[in-house]
Amino acid sequence: MKSLRKIINIIFVIVLSSFVHLTSVQAIEPVKISSQDAALDLSRAIEIHHTDNSIFQTSTVPGPDGIVWRIEVQAKNEKFSGNWAVFSLANPTDEQIDRLIVAPHYRMAHSGFLWPDLGSARIQSITPSEGFSLDRQSSANFDIFRITLNPGAIVTFVAELNSANLPQIYLWKPEAYKDAINSYTLYHGILLGISGFLALLLTVLFVVRGTVLFPATAAIAWAVLFYIGIDFNFLNKFFAVTLTTQPIWRAGTEVALAATLFIFLFTYLCLNRWHYHFSYGAIVWTITLCGLGAFAVYDPTRAAGIARLSFGLTAVLGIILISYFSIRNYDRAIMLIPTWLLISCWCLGAYACIAGYLNNDIIQPALSGGLVLIVLLISFTVMQQTFSNDAFHEGIFSDLEQQVLAAKGAGNIIWDWNVERDRIIVHPDMKSLFGTETHKLNGPMQNWISALHHDDRERFQAVLDIILKNKKGRIDQIFRLSSGGGYYHWFSLRARPAMQKDGKITRVIGTIVNITNHKKAEERLLYDAIHDSLTGLPNQQIFFDRLQNYTSLAKANIKIRPTVFMIDFDNFRQINHKLGIAVGDTVLLIIARRLSRLINFQDTLSRLSADRFAIILLSETEPQKIAAFADRLHKTISAPIALTEKKIMLSPSIGLVTWSENRSTAKDILNDSELAMIRAKQMGGNHIEPFRPNFRTLGLEHNTMGQDVHYAIKRNEIKILYHPILNLSDGHIIGFETIVEWHHPNYGNLNISDFIQILENEQIVMDLAEFIIDNAVIDLINVQEKFFQQSFFISINLPSPEMVHPRFISQLRSTLLRHPLNKGGLMIEISEFVLRKNPEQSAHFLEQIKALGLNLALDNFGTGYSSLAYLVRYPFDMVKLDRSLISIDSPKKKLILKSIINMAIDLNLQIIAEGVENEKEAISLRQEGCKYVQSTLVTKPIAIEELITLVQNHFPYKNKP
Repeated sequence: MKSLRKIINIIFVIVLSSFVHLTSVQAIEPVKISSQDAALDLSRAIEIHHTDNSIFQTSTVPGPDGIVWRIEVQAKNEKFSGNWAVFSLANPTDEQIDRLIVAPHYRMAHSGFLWPDLGSARIQSITPSEGFSLDRQSSANFDIFRITLNPGAIVTFVAELNSANLPQIYLWKPEAYKDAINSYTLYHGILLGISGFLALLLTVLFVVRGTVLFPATAAIAWAVLFYIGIDFNFLNKFFAVTLTTQPIWRAGTEVALAATLFIFLFTYLCLNRWHYHFSYGAIVWTITLCGLGAFAVYDPTRAAGIARLSFGLTAVLGIILISYFSIRNYDRAIMLIPTWLLISCWCLGAYACIAGYLNNDIIQPALSGGLVLIVLLISFTVMQQTFSNDAFHEGIFSDLEQQVLAAKGAGNIIWDWNVERDRIIVHPDMKSLFGTETHKLNGPMQNWISALHHDDRERFQAVLDIILKNKKGRIDQIFRLSSGGGYYHWFSLRARPAMQKDGKITRVIGTIVNITNHKKAEERLLYDAIHDSLTGLPNQQIFFDRLQNYTSLAKANIKIRPTVFMIDFDNFRQINHKLGIAVGDTVLLIIARRLSRLINFQDTLSRLSADRFAIILLSETEPQKIAAFADRLHKTISAPIALTEKKIMLSPSIGLVTWSENRSTAKDILNDSELAMIRAKQMGGNHIEPFRPNFRTLGLEHNTMGQDVHYAIKRNEIKILYHPILNLSDGHIIGFETIVEWHHPNYGNLNISDFIQILENEQIVMDLAEFIIDNAVIDLINVQEKFFQQSFFISINLPSPEMVHPRFISQLRSTLLRHPLNKGGLMIEISEFVLRKNPEQSAHFLEQIKALGLNLALDNFGTGYSSLAYLVRYPFDMVKLDRSLISIDSPKKKLILKSIINMAIDLNLQIIAEGVENEKEAISLRQEGCKYVQSTLVTKPIAIEELITLVQNHFPYKNKP
């Protein structure tokens, strides 16, 4: 009966338990302790239970009397985690034993890699099977409970946990625990002192030295200091670090360690100098880690895991880079090998610890000491690198100083790149060019490269890489630097490396020169070579090149049929003669703009010579449309041009020809279009004439003129006449201008303007120039010998831009060697038209003439758009005023003439007035300060024999015996 009641009671308890949802577990074996045990690890003697209930039941270990009791524990934490720990202790001795149960909040061993356990309060309370709940002892880093075990007692303990796991739990003898804490406190103090000292030292060195390596190294030192400060419970003394915020602080310091180690590696190895792509990767990585630091506030576990992964990847990347650069004898990489070996060993030890392979009480403080040792090695490496270079710099400073002073004395800009500090200094600064942007150039090389034009960056970086890799060479580069606003200046840099005895490059120093004006002159020279300087249209060279290309395409059966229009104005010379060259130039500009609006983008408009234009028409291929275009072309040119109070009417002679297989070359098309234009002129002008084959017979006379003038030069049939230049003060002749005249058997007397185009087409302009120079110099010597008491000069005019040629200079030099003249005996005249054709080449040409000791005169002054600029830019000695300025018919013109004369006098220029037609104009010019005139009042241009007679009448000196 009693047995039946016992069975019913057991069933009743089981049913009741199922209704009230109580958790019941079996008791475990007790851990026996003695008075001799200083510390026992209870981690393996604990059972962890996970429940959803706030009430936990378990059976006790059988006591000395063998009785098993059931105990029930109510959770005390409102935020119950559902985790319980059960363990039993037995005191088999006959003495009372006092012990401390200690559970650390954070333990690195077995904490995990990607989702680490960053620490928390582990035990909320401990309830024994007999007596009252244990008393908690005060501690910031541990959960500590004091227990007392009576002799022979066996007690079961139920611990309410705050986390899902219990990394470690120890049973300490109170005196032993106190001794252990004191010993660790001394060790912690030593590490904190060393780490704090290094952080402050490196920070001070950064402020004093300014080297970029010191802030990167100091950042690691500060990160380590904060890391061990959290680990050693040191930051609690300065900041409010609670159990809740401790994981955030710990994750933040681990992120800081990962970020500062990467920044140090990048900075120390100067990876930005090896390739600029490294800089982009470093920036992305650093920004990611900085963002990870902010993310640690929200999810410290994941942030710490990513930081640990980044730290490991940085260590692996360092091994690869240091190995690569060491093989190439990069001294910085070689010096970093011992430090990085220590970092690699530390990473292996840390991984073994967090993965649970190393699980003891020594590994965590040992790893903290390893971090301090790493910072110490890094500090020694950086200081050795920096101060050894400074010692080298002091040894060569005097030599560099002399070189720098010499360069500064020459007016150059010093460019100095300190390779070790990665700092560029430009002295004197270029503030006048770059304004407030100049400070960006004095800094890291990356700032300098960023300021380069994007087309120049890779080439410049490649030169630097080669010099640093080979440890020899020099920089000789031309590049563009941005001055802000999208504008670039051209510079030329010449520099060479300064090296130590072991071949190590410490700095690269040289000079940088602003060549912007030189580059602009080159560009202008290239532009002038293929464009007309007045209208900006393509010149004859580019016109002919394009025509050749189009004819080649037409031969290839491509649907291109170019039509060439040759345009010449019938009455343009009268406009220049009556209204002046300035008006003529204005008319040409207006015509150029009109014609530009008439054609399409695929067509070409070119100015071939003074008043001759040509068009390559590609946009129209049908005969009817070509004819319609020719009519529009004629109407466009013939439309009146309104200038001031007068209207100018032009009448064009237009010849046109379309490509066909029998005229397959560009030269044939150009010749045929010119023959058609000549035929239009022969028919009275103001006419459009398509080419017909019989024009070739009609044009034979025109084509033979080139041969005629060529033979005329060889046979001395070209006459050189002289027009006297008078001194207004006494009326004496002081010089003569050469006038070229050719008596053609069919066309009579022709002046130079009548056949200069033929000379250019036949490419015999320089033949005529050589003929003029030789004969004019010989004639001047004959006149000077007859009138030795008076000094004369002779002036040679350059009628064609093609005479601005090195061959002209050579002929002058050769003639003067054979026939020496007195200083100032020969003067070269050049007109505004010739200067505008090629300004840059003309400037060099005139400088060469001045170097020969000859004088220069600007012809037709006052009629062009840039006359005043010419007086300043070119080395002229004399100015010849155009007839349009001398004809004074209003007070305004008189004022303009007076201003020009005064300006020329202030510039120490002599003045010759051309085209004086009456005595009244001569008197007025003399009153305004003009000393010399060239006029037909005395005589027209005359031959040398008549000139000698004229001079003899003006100067009644006896001939030289």
